[in-house]
Amino acid sequence: MSDLFTEQTIGDFFAGLVKSQPDHPFIMYPDRGLTWTYADFDVRTDNMAKGLLAIGVKKGDHVGVWARNVPEWLTLMFATAKIGAVLVTINTNYKSHELEYVVRQSDMHTLAIVDGLRDVSYIDVVNDLVPELKQQPRGHLRSKRFPRLRNVIYLGQEKHRGMYTSTELFQLGDNWHDDALATAKSGLDRHDVINMQYTSGTTGFPKGVMLTHRNILNNGYYIGERQVLTKDDRVCIPVPLFHCFGLVLGIMAVLSHGATAVMVEQFDPLVVLASVQKARATALYGVPTMYIAELHHPMFDMFDLSSLRTGIMSGSLCPISLMREVIGKMHMPQITIPYGLTEAAPVYIMSSVDDSLERRVTTVGTGMPHIEIKVINPETGDVVPPNTPGELCCRGYNLMKGYYNLPDETARAIDQDGWLHSGDIGTVDEDGYYCITGRIKDMIIRGGENIYPREIEEFLRTDPRIKDVEVVGIPDQKYGEIVGAFIILKEGIVAEPEDFRDFCKDKIAYYKTPRHFFLVDAFPQTASGKIQKYKLREQARKLLGIDEALFKDDATAKSDA
Repeated sequence: MSDLFTEQTIGDFFAGLVKSQPDHPFIMYPDRGLTWTYADFDVRTDNMAKGLLAIGVKKGDHVGVWARNVPEWLTLMFATAKIGAVLVTINTNYKSHELEYVVRQSDMHTLAIVDGLRDVSYIDVVNDLVPELKQQPRGHLRSKRFPRLRNVIYLGQEKHRGMYTSTELFQLGDNWHDDALATAKSGLDRHDVINMQYTSGTTGFPKGVMLTHRNILNNGYYIGERQVLTKDDRVCIPVPLFHCFGLVLGIMAVLSHGATAVMVEQFDPLVVLASVQKARATALYGVPTMYIAELHHPMFDMFDLSSLRTGIMSGSLCPISLMREVIGKMHMPQITIPYGLTEAAPVYIMSSVDDSLERRVTTVGTGMPHIEIKVINPETGDVVPPNTPGELCCRGYNLMKGYYNLPDETARAIDQDGWLHSGDIGTVDEDGYYCITGRIKDMIIRGGENIYPREIEEFLRTDPRIKDVEVVGIPDQKYGEIVGAFIILKEGIVAEPEDFRDFCKDKIAYYKTPRHFFLVDAFPQTASGKIQKYKLREQARKLLGIDEALFKDDATAKSDA
């Protein structure tokens, strides 16, 4: 593997590729029959960048995007990077209260939206929050609720009162001064904040993670290196762009290798399978639940996935059995697993295509270049010996500049010596391979015994009746915590909770055996596919009639990035 750490901005790096491979495909939407070469996309993003300048967006202004993975999302991303505006990515599952918080907390200058998602009309939400849109002309917005907000853009052709359309923005840009864009491009620095992603936030409000050109472009490069990406690779990205998985592991890995991004607007297993086949994708990304949906789709066998080679499974702990199935049935012998968090831009540990199969299904790989990592006792701060569980910490080029306007929260996350504390529990062996055993809050302490949920989950998955399982701690007056298991049965299986207690008997230690088994149809997830264990704990608490006071510490759980 090469090591080409860059000190360029995203715009300068992209310009180099436009010069060296102008006709190479950069962005593809197979279901739309849409392809842009590097040169095509350069013209498109320049026009969007000039359109933004025309409506008053300048370096350092915060531009929010609340949208599915539509083509305009990527156009806006590169346009803001070219002029030094900060792209604020907004979770597509947010509703009015959450959007209001992010627009206000981020000091948002411009907001770009699509029509909506499922039962939520983004148009209606924004009009309710910003009634002035229907009363004031475009370019003169003054919102009582959001004093920094100046523009709302609709990413489409349909006209809405008080909003620019993306078509109008392109037209404005086409007539704007080229020298204004050149001036904006020349004033950028690799250390400028270019992207703000709000952490998933398992409790309370999310925090805006400030990431720079240098953070995400280099992290994307090393992520691509672990997959041995080249310009000839085509990476299918069905994960959301508002999350690091889509934006950094996806687009930045593709960009830094001059490769091609095969985009899926919104996850649908059938569209993913069809896109892989049509584009002859060589890599596929997804969280475990996505791969499960693809593998179990009734039309799975109709698609030719033989072009696949590598990819990433991430977002939550990856079941060993699922990894083996993806490798065998989806032609992905070189699939990889990364580990990280948004605050780390995000990946600092990752497996490699040349790791053994056992390493790739039982660990998350080794540390990434130019990043220091240590595993510490969270109580004392001392580095623990190999194979001893402790909190994972890292420092290096990848660390965020901080949480926007939250200096105290930033100081809690990054200590005085520059170490980012993950809140995750893991081990490292003598060869430098890391295993993630859970979050500090996910770790169950039963009568003084430390219990790591993943160990029990992997054991329960050996029961042929179980499709998926999540293990959580449940408050208990005698032991402090006891173990609970939420189980999704395979189709056609009929079972009772007691059956799984019998399955555990004589196979795992008594204190690890779940006291309670809950049969469910699905697990609560974030929009990026992470299982929300705190919601499962709440569900168990309600089902068992446990006093809320017993679970008071859960309110301070560290956010899951």
